[in-house]
Amino acid sequence: MTSLMKDPLLWILLVVLIAAVIAVTLARRTNMALRKQNADLHADQSRLDAKRQRLHNENATLRTEHDRILAQVRSDAEEEIKAALRTWMRNLQVLADEQQRSISDLARLKYGNDPEILADLMKIDHANSQFSGRAQGIAALCGGWLGRRENSASVLDVARSAQGRIKHFDRVQIHTQVNVAIASTAVEPVAVVLAELLKNATSYSAPGTPVEIDIQSVPAGVTLVVDDAGVGMIQEERDRAVALLNSEGPVSITSLGSPPRLGFAVAGELAARYGFKVSVEKVSPYGGVRAVILLPESLLTHDVPEPEAETSPSAEVQEPSGHSGPVAAPVAIVGKTQGGLPKRRRTVAAVPPAASMPEEPEHNGEVTAARIGVFARTVLGRDSTTTEGTDDQ
Repeated sequence: MTSLMKDPLLWILLVVLIAAVIAVTLARRTNMALRKQNADLHADQSRLDAKRQRLHNENATLRTEHDRILAQVRSDAEEEIKAALRTWMRNLQVLADEQQRSISDLARLKYGNDPEILADLMKIDHANSQFSGRAQGIAALCGGWLGRRENSASVLDVARSAQGRIKHFDRVQIHTQVNVAIASTAVEPVAVVLAELLKNATSYSAPGTPVEIDIQSVPAGVTLVVDDAGVGMIQEERDRAVALLNSEGPVSITSLGSPPRLGFAVAGELAARYGFKVSVEKVSPYGGVRAVILLPESLLTHDVPEPEAETSPSAEVQEPSGHSGPVAAPVAIVGKTQGGLPKRRRTVAAVPPAASMPEEPEHNGEVTAARIGVFARTVLGRDSTTTEGTDDQ
């Protein structure tokens, strides 16, 4: 035993054993401390995750509420803008109608026998018709109504009316073999939409190039196909047009650019409201844009109205060149307004198409413009037989 105690190897093993025990004890304590620290960290992380999730939820709620309030503010502002524009446009339309009636009275009753003054008056009338049409389009885009018509009108007459509402009416050629009429409720909307399409077609194609309207009967109803020889539309423009023409809700005025481009927005609004379709997804045979209005059977009638038989002989004017040149339309009394004034309707026969007009040495362009300007009201009786509706129709 004494010899073993004196053995240095034994002492070395003993020291090693003690060191190992101490190391194991320290490692165990360290491991327990680390486990506790890890558990504490996990608990802290869980608390932080819960807090972060709560903050995330609160932020999402605040963001949703912010977006809702912002959308409501924008919607309220948009409605206020539209309400103001409706009121202003209605006032402008009333003034334009009063001006048109004054021009018509001057042309029919006072200056009907003076071709030079008559041509100037009708040129003003044509410009006034364009002004009224723009106010009408803005009012419709803002939720305003175009009014109520008492009678239907033939598709051809509606096309000619739309032709007479644009500046470059003389470039428009109408082709049709269809003998149907548009129901009274849709006459004015279709005329407004077609005028917007014609305005685009003449504005974005070279001066002098024709714009054609081809009226066709199809299984779904009747189409009015507008073809121009312009530069066409890039894909971005086409996508924008398709979106506006197929919009499922009100169009924001502020989203139409500066200056705002209203044509497709007005067309989409009225098409959705009155139940017809407008598309511009194809290329015309001339390389430009093909726009199509599809009128369903529900908006059509085969009872094409006949021209009024009761006319005022004094309304026809003979031009001094020796040929008959009926500039002002025959007028029929069809009732009275609320103010007691007579309602009049001009008949189609009074104003022949511009293509059949004989050449005149000095005033041919002005007189032709004048005749087409009057034609918008001649074929539809827009100012005399249409009664304004209320905004809550």
